Amino acid sequence: MASAMRQQHRRSAILHLAAALLLLASPAAMLADGAGSCESEMFPAGMSYAACEDLPTLDATLHWTYDAAASSLSLAFAAKPAATDGWVSWGINPTGDGMKGAQTLLAFKSGSTYVVNTYNLTGYAKLGAEATPIAFPATELAADESEDGKVRIYGKLQLPRGMETVNHIWQVGSVVSSGAPMKHAFGQENLEAKGSLALVGAGAPESAPAPVAGGPSSGDAGEVETQTTSSPAPSGGKPSPSSAPTGYAMAPVLVVLLALVGFLAIV
Repeated sequence: MASAMRQQHRRSAILHLAAALLLLASPAAMLADGAGSCESEMFPAGMSYAACEDLPTLDATLHWTYDAAASSLSLAFAAKPAATDGWVSWGINPTGDGMKGAQTLLAFKSGSTYVVNTYNLTGYAKLGAEATPIAFPATELAADESEDGKVRIYGKLQLPRGMETVNHIWQVGSVVSSGAPMKHAFGQENLEAKGSLALVGAGAPESAPAPVAGGPSSGDAGEVETQTTSSPAPSGGKPSPSSAPTGYAMAPVLVVLLALVGFLAIV
């Protein structure tokens, strides 16, 4: 009788422990499934990309297709502006890993439509409303807003042949005054909004070293000017595949669960 009762208590303890650990595992499983990640984003009809990446700061994402034969990069960058009337930008720096020298695309809302502009960031001076040409011929420029409030920049850049890894920067700002984007905030996530992006192969964006505190940063795209384009904004939607699979966040929890259940089963 006493032995049977011990067996009963043991089974009950095992069941309660399993239930508790599974509850702990659920949030990890949700994170591993990539809820809110780049591969869940929907784009206008006909817009799809070979790879995507959740960028490490500013809740931004980048989707791209690189045509090595043509040395062309088709992309979609998405991020929320820092305020309703703000701006978002993304760019490539062919000479360094910071803001100075970056060739950028910037989008903001003008009236009821979005404008995409280009700017060559030659320094840290305040920018005006006039755009400047960038080093990479840019076509198919357009922008729209997703259901979750992200502004998405679309474009196609003609890169130098063999340029398969690039330094890139991204940024968000809160104010556009008379067509000129004003400076962004200088929080840590703004200062760290840069990285290295492998356009082909198994490589993925890597966070660049954090800039020296107090100095100009790659994220200082608040100085970015823009260039309008006559390309119409795309419409319709379809998800883009991810270049980086996820799904292992729950594994350690399950290992612990199985080990404890096995231990209790033999005591």
